[in-house]
Amino acid sequence: MGTLKDRLNDDLHAAMKSRDDLTTSTLRLALAAVRTAETTGDEERDFSDDEVLSVLTKEAKKRRDAASAFAGAGRAEQAAKETAEGEILDRYLPKQLSDAEIAEIVAGALTAGGFSGKAQMGPAMKAAQAAVAGRAEGGRVAAEVRRQLG
Repeated sequence: MGTLKDRLNDDLHAAMKSRDDLTTSTLRLALAAVRTAETTGDEERDFSDDEVLSVLTKEAKKRRDAASAFAGAGRAEQAAKETAEGEILDRYLPKQLSDAEIAEIVAGALTAGGFSGKAQMGPAMKAAQAAVAGRAEGGRVAAEVRRQLG
């Protein structure tokens, strides 16, 4: 079991002891998502910290998307709950890069790979995502790659 998964379990137990219902339910959902991802495929396996981080990133993005959907539908209470859950998950994610940092990293990845023109968007995105390594959402990285290739 990876150290991030251990930390999630420890924090879950602490939240249960302190009767923090929001944190308890959020961490239970996150750990369930990790367990589901671990058992998907041919054989069950324990995820590394990077793989757990990837699952948590997807879960946090789901919360942000749900919060904006609820807010758009006029359901402020549910939007606030989703936002709070997203903030709890953000504690376990690396600090997100600023737009300037993303632009700098993408420029370096495009230069190193020799990518130019929109026709090379796919390979350029793969290189840029590897360089960013989960420190920024894919949509933000894709927008910057498109801008620099365009």
